[in-house]
Amino acid sequence: MNPQRALLALGAAAGSALLLAGCVANTPDGAAGDALAVSADDTSCAVDTATATSGTVAFDVTNGGSQVTEFYLLAEDGLRIVGEVENIAPGASRSLTVVAQPGDYFTLCKPGMVGEGVGRAAFSVTGDAVAISGEDAEVKEQSVALYAAFVKDQVEQLVPAVDEFVAAYTDGDDDTARELFPLTRAFYERIEPVAESLGDLDPRIDYREVDAVAEGLDWTGFHRIEKDLWVPAEDALNADGETPAWQDWEPSDDAQRAAYGEQLVADVAELNDYVHSDDFTAALADGGIATISNGAIGLLDEVATGKISGEEDWWSGTDLYDFQANVEGSKNAFEIVRDFAQTKDDDLVAAIDDGYADLETALAQHGSIDSGFVSYGELTDDEKRELSDLINALAEPLSQLTVAVLE
Repeated sequence: MNPQRALLALGAAAGSALLLAGCVANTPDGAAGDALAVSADDTSCAVDTATATSGTVAFDVTNGGSQVTEFYLLAEDGLRIVGEVENIAPGASRSLTVVAQPGDYFTLCKPGMVGEGVGRAAFSVTGDAVAISGEDAEVKEQSVALYAAFVKDQVEQLVPAVDEFVAAYTDGDDDTARELFPLTRAFYERIEPVAESLGDLDPRIDYREVDAVAEGLDWTGFHRIEKDLWVPAEDALNADGETPAWQDWEPSDDAQRAAYGEQLVADVAELNDYVHSDDFTAALADGGIATISNGAIGLLDEVATGKISGEEDWWSGTDLYDFQANVEGSKNAFEIVRDFAQTKDDDLVAAIDDGYADLETALAQHGSIDSGFVSYGELTDDEKRELSDLINALAEPLSQLTVAVLE
């Protein structure tokens, strides 16, 4: 694994911001009040200037294309994601705010949110390095330590849960494996942005079939096993809504089940090794408190992009378990920085509190992780719309959290 793939990618979301070196700066040129305009479409990605001054830098991205797109700020190696804003619908605008250290970067957009992207261009940051100091620095350091402990705890619980789940699957005890599937995934879903920052680890663990096919990858992980456990009906379609579920696919034999199970165990072990490594500690220190707030934003975005559509757990219908786990992980990250954020913007914190409470109340009407959720397919269109509206209502104030904690 390339150690450069740090957690600086954590929590891409609307209005997301990323702290590049655990630093807070005064607002310089190119800051939130003087945002850089980005014009994106299906074939290009143009930033109105190729330079900025170190400190807080904001990008306002407008999508003039026909596909949902993403905007990235990449480190000099072109691999590490420094900042990202995703799910920019055609005709919509979203913002990305970072605190940028001096150095060379790249910008690009990804129409369709797949592939290598378009319009890759050099971007440079000049000026002096920025640094934090005083009591704020101590509070932020403590917050980062708490978030690290949360991530490690979840992964530590994920490891044995995956072992048990895989054992049932490879032994052919499908009833037990089906019961364990959503419970096991909850540990992963609470901290998924950590794995997403590590290159191909999240695709190996958690890619849906349609994503793997679109990117030409071998399909492995939870959702490959899911399809074995919930064998699709002969007239079922894949998540793309077009491809017959049985096309070019057969249930796994014993040897294939063993291989898929071993791969999932190995990938989760790799994740566990990483979160207990010096690289993880260093990445969190580099990302600072923005890593946590971006995690809260990114996990809610996971709900908005995969769970609310019912595409995440296409075969099992267990999307509400993932939905709940994402919300729990998001709220946990928010709670870690809540007191600090309240000193900056009490009204914003109150709005976020209300948003989580309303969303949790609506989710509880359909079950819980402990007692079980109804199948996502049983929800009416009105019930799905209610959840979607509540997600959007929470996303708006939550998208401002990183900016608030960086002030």
